[in-house]
Amino acid sequence: MFYREAGDFKTSYVDDSQTFPIAFDRYRYYFVLVVAFGIIPFIINDYWANAVMVPFLIYAIAAIGLNILTGYCGQVSLGTGGFMAVGGYACYKLMTAFPDVSIMIHLLLAGFITAGVGVLFGLPSLRIKGFYLAVATLAAQFFLVWMFNKVPWFYNYSASGQISAPERFVFGVPVTGPNVEAWAKYMVCLVFVTGCAWLARNLTRGTIGRSWMAIRDMDIAAEIIGVNPLKAKLTAFAVSSFFIGIAGALLFAVYLGAVEVGEAYGINKSFLVLFMIIIGGLGSIFGAFAGAAFMVLLPVLLKNVLVGGLGWDTALATHFEFVIVGALIIIFLIAEPHGLAQLWKLAKEKLRLWPFPH
Repeated sequence: MFYREAGDFKTSYVDDSQTFPIAFDRYRYYFVLVVAFGIIPFIINDYWANAVMVPFLIYAIAAIGLNILTGYCGQVSLGTGGFMAVGGYACYKLMTAFPDVSIMIHLLLAGFITAGVGVLFGLPSLRIKGFYLAVATLAAQFFLVWMFNKVPWFYNYSASGQISAPERFVFGVPVTGPNVEAWAKYMVCLVFVTGCAWLARNLTRGTIGRSWMAIRDMDIAAEIIGVNPLKAKLTAFAVSSFFIGIAGALLFAVYLGAVEVGEAYGINKSFLVLFMIIIGGLGSIFGAFAGAAFMVLLPVLLKNVLVGGLGWDTALATHFEFVIVGALIIIFLIAEPHGLAQLWKLAKEKLRLWPFPH
């Protein structure tokens, strides 16, 4: 009987409009933060960091960015991998050009650079939408990957065509390079995902977020009531690309350390992040986390069960993973278009009414 609004009184407008109106939700949120910042860094090892936690945090940032553009503003995008490449290569050029500047600043600047590129490629959204906009962003994906692969300046004229992250420190602790420890890369990603989630949640609950959702629901009606479609769509592309650029920079600098643009930021990356927000739930910050967790944990679980437990061939287990993901996307699109976030919301509503049936 502890998950109730009864007795949880609000005495100000600030209390009444807070993100978590029920006290138990706030306590659970604080508990998750305490565990994430105060416990996991002391017990995490290389396997859990590289296989689960770090990719989950990075893809959660990318999913939040794409969810802002597609879920909140209704602008379909298939260029996530290309925008992540912009963030990764921008971070690399900044790290090599300004070695004395903190890596944290480089990661933020990579996000801002990607935001500018996102606005540039978001200009067609003022004239086209739906399938045609998806094709336009898909063209951006292929163009950006081709550019980073063919212009030697972006990879500093390396003979291999790869970019490698030099060693950088935060408070004397290496966070990039070959000597980085598991807890250090986890903490860097955790700081950024916490800040991005907080920023995205406040943006979507404010005036900008309401203008995005008005454009998503009916752009003509939104324009009639005073919403500027130019400002709404371009700010959605800018904020979305900012988050995706940070995710791409973290993927290169903190997680992988060395990347080749076609392998790390190819079209598969765009579809992977898109699947995350479809399964997690469009128009939900929690859905971005749920979808990222699902898509990161599913391959690990299948590999341990099918390959380690049942002795299946690795290639067969990988193809079986594709079958499961495809089937789940079809099921969610038909049965529950709002994804795991809606299922979580329904479960909480049932719990608030339990044991009463009404």
